[in-house]
Amino acid sequence: MAFLSAVLRPSCRRAASGWNILRQFSTPGDNEFRVELLKDENQGICLFVLNRPQAMNAIGRNFVTNMEESMDFVRRNKEVRTVILKSEVKGVFCAGADLKERAQMKEEDVGPYVMKARATISAFSELPVPVIAAIDGIAVGGGLEIALACDLRIASDNAKMGLVETRLAIIPGRRSGNSTSM
Repeated sequence: MAFLSAVLRPSCRRAASGWNILRQFSTPGDNEFRVELLKDENQGICLFVLNRPQAMNAIGRNFVTNMEESMDFVRRNKEVRTVILKSEVKGVFCAGADLKERAQMKEEDVGPYVMKARATISAFSELPVPVIAAIDGIAVGGGLEIALACDLRIASDNAKMGLVETRLAIIPGRRSGNSTSM
């Protein structure tokens, strides 16, 4: 439990002293979605680290691509026994869709992007290992949907969750043919 408590703290970066990272990767020149495969006493744990502070970890195109590649890595890697999805941004798990980016998209690109994002979020529930969402701060909209697609959710005392789409009379994204549920 001490390990999960440490994971919930966004400021926690123990690579040099405690977690002994075996492998770390992210998109070149970009560190907004990072994968860390831990070793030693934490061998088998794979961290998916959200780190897009300027957008409160909002889900954009690059973010979706990074999530897809990270899940492919887990599917192919037999050493991974569990995935922990966490944020490195203080007070934020994920603020949902990047509406600023979406506003800049051509109208014909929005539908395919939304379908790809939903499929990627749903894919968390289909990974061959347990996926834990370590929620510290806000998890709203698509951010909460990501957490709901995980097998287990652990929230800090200051976690705040909500499906804000409902205020706009929009039905939240659907997963695997079932409505989103807790």
